[in-house]
Amino acid sequence: MLFSEEEHEESAPVRAPDLDPDSFLEGLTADQRTAVSHVDGPLLVLAGPGSGKTRVITRRVARLVALGIPAWQILALTFTNKAAGEMKKRVEEMVPAHVPGRRGLVVSTFHAFCAMFLRRHAVDCGIDPDFVIYDADDQKAAMKSAVAEAGLDAKNFQPSAVHAKVSAAKNQLLDAEAFAAAATDFSARQVAKAYSAYERILQRNKALDFDDLLMRTAQSLERNAQLRAVAAGRYRYVLIDEYQDTNRAQFAIARHIAGEHRNICVVGDPDQSIYRWRGADIRNILDFEESFGGAVTVALGENFRSTEHVVAAADSLIRHNKRRKAKPLYTGLGEGERIRVVRTADEHTEADEVAKAIVSANAAGTPWREMAVLYRMNALSRVVEDALRRRQVPYRIVRGTAFFERKEVKDLIAYLRVVANAADDVACARIVNVPARGIGDSSLAKIERTALMRGMPLLEALRLARDAGVADRTAKRIDEFGAMVRRWRGVLEQGEPDALAAFVEMVLDESGLREFADGADGDDLDQRRANLDEVVNAAGDFELPEDPAGAAPTLLRALQGFLQSVALVADSDAYDADSGAVTLMTLHAAKGLEFELVAMVGCEEGLLPHARAREGGDDIEEERRLCFVGMTRAKRRLLMTYAANRTVRGMRMSSMESEFLREIAEANVEREDLAGGWMSGMDADGVDEPWADEFDAPRGLGSQFPVGCLVKHPLFGVGTVQAILPRGSVTSARVSFRTVGVKTLVLEYAKLVRLQA
Repeated sequence: MLFSEEEHEESAPVRAPDLDPDSFLEGLTADQRTAVSHVDGPLLVLAGPGSGKTRVITRRVARLVALGIPAWQILALTFTNKAAGEMKKRVEEMVPAHVPGRRGLVVSTFHAFCAMFLRRHAVDCGIDPDFVIYDADDQKAAMKSAVAEAGLDAKNFQPSAVHAKVSAAKNQLLDAEAFAAAATDFSARQVAKAYSAYERILQRNKALDFDDLLMRTAQSLERNAQLRAVAAGRYRYVLIDEYQDTNRAQFAIARHIAGEHRNICVVGDPDQSIYRWRGADIRNILDFEESFGGAVTVALGENFRSTEHVVAAADSLIRHNKRRKAKPLYTGLGEGERIRVVRTADEHTEADEVAKAIVSANAAGTPWREMAVLYRMNALSRVVEDALRRRQVPYRIVRGTAFFERKEVKDLIAYLRVVANAADDVACARIVNVPARGIGDSSLAKIERTALMRGMPLLEALRLARDAGVADRTAKRIDEFGAMVRRWRGVLEQGEPDALAAFVEMVLDESGLREFADGADGDDLDQRRANLDEVVNAAGDFELPEDPAGAAPTLLRALQGFLQSVALVADSDAYDADSGAVTLMTLHAAKGLEFELVAMVGCEEGLLPHARAREGGDDIEEERRLCFVGMTRAKRRLLMTYAANRTVRGMRMSSMESEFLREIAEANVEREDLAGGWMSGMDADGVDEPWADEFDAPRGLGSQFPVGCLVKHPLFGVGTVQAILPRGSVTSARVSFRTVGVKTLVLEYAKLVRLQA
């Protein structure tokens, strides 16, 4: 992105010689021509998926310049550097460098524009012109210090959760003072204290965070009439892409700049508004005609990306939403294939079906790079990754790392590595204070020096914490950590090989990592929980190969084999630089992309729509928009799958197809049931089996373990059955063990042995 730092004098438009404005209307549809030829006054362009909105925006900018409007009077805003760079490049290709008035065009992200604006007008905005911008890690560290400075308990007011509230407040244009004034309950008043402390830290460091860039710009334009007039005079034509994703601060910035001259063009689609959790306000686009009276509205409904069945199926789904602006969706690319909706027995057969479809498409000529697997939550990728690796399909994870590279997963793996190998200093250093135990960097450095001097592993040197000069209080916590690891090692050496999943879950629970994950905020909470549970599932899926030397299988060997398989994941991720790779990503990350073949996995109630969406009235509509976005990424082929049964935290649960699948017009769907004898999430009487009454008469395996009988578990030892719990296609038992207390186990996987007749 290029920003002109020059000041320009206002001048009347002078048509650019040798540049015919009407040439930019050639090859456009009637609706596109209407949008491009519009000049003065507010314009709303409702751009459906694949409707050529970037072409409309860039040609409109080029035509304005051809009409004699200086480029420096045009401001084009979007949300990603990639989109901004592409727009700038296209305009520069259409308007030759020698054309008068070509210089000075600002095509930028909102945040980059605000940073530039604040630096140029720092004095008027009341900030230091040399401010630094704090990234996510900087903000996290600053908020951690702020919580402490405010005298709050970090356990009750976790910095990440407090920062999320502060960020939301800034997006609503509430500074620390306004937030404190509006705080009515105890929790809000405590957050207000942290907010004020956070702002003091930023000020001391001459820093702004990402939210400040928007809030400070909006507030400065609101409070300073002279500054507002300067901005409106400089940018006489404002264009905003992806307008459905704007928040209150971004709306305020646009209104302050374009409020007087009203030359504002916004392009977006209410049906693709999927970022409310980030602060996006769909009302900005739905109420645009009210905010800017007399606005011209143009609907771009022709899809130049997808075939008829894909477009019609997506259209039939999104019509169930009420908060939208209706527009016809159609395409001239031919009928194409019906979308496949496939029901599978479980997540493993689901992943294998997706992998087979991808391999088949590639064999028929579709490049790897033209295929994608989309999912609502990152945790769903693990089984898909396994299936693709088995079939040697190259893939890449977009906007995130491969499953075993995610932080919470790496933390749990590091715990397991320390238990399996006491000499693993790297893993020990990673998790000795995760979750936080009050073991600071200085204390750890002292112990590391002792370990180096004495030539011993870090884990062993932890016993010498006091000798290393660590305070008694900290040394006590270090002792507790070491004792916990040694206790796990004892269980590991005595346990049976088929108890690996139970062992991993024990480490997950007793380490505090699960509770640590529960401290995450918003969507991150669900993702981290699910990712950790998926490690337990992966351990349950792992099969220890036979030892060539004939050594007997043990739990220690099983763990070592599992860790080795995890360590080799990165190396076995085949990537063909010439043919590309299949893309795996969340539905949110897929926005704006397109592929020949798209597979959407996990189309089930509780996943898509997400279970949390049932808590709010508008949340279901946003989940439906998210499904719509995923479907419209497909050019030619769309595969949507769901599992009759899915493993959740080691427990096999029956699932129900997403209501969204039932809302798609049958004329556009080809349904397949590959689940065999598995029943759906509802039994024949309409009773949801996973929540069946726990006092139902035991059946199947449950009848072999009556309440009161003694049983033995390979990891937990001897216990007494307290209750039998029918759960859909599987049965669980609640068992009180003598050493570890009460555990609920799936009988099909628990390896329980009954000790008495």
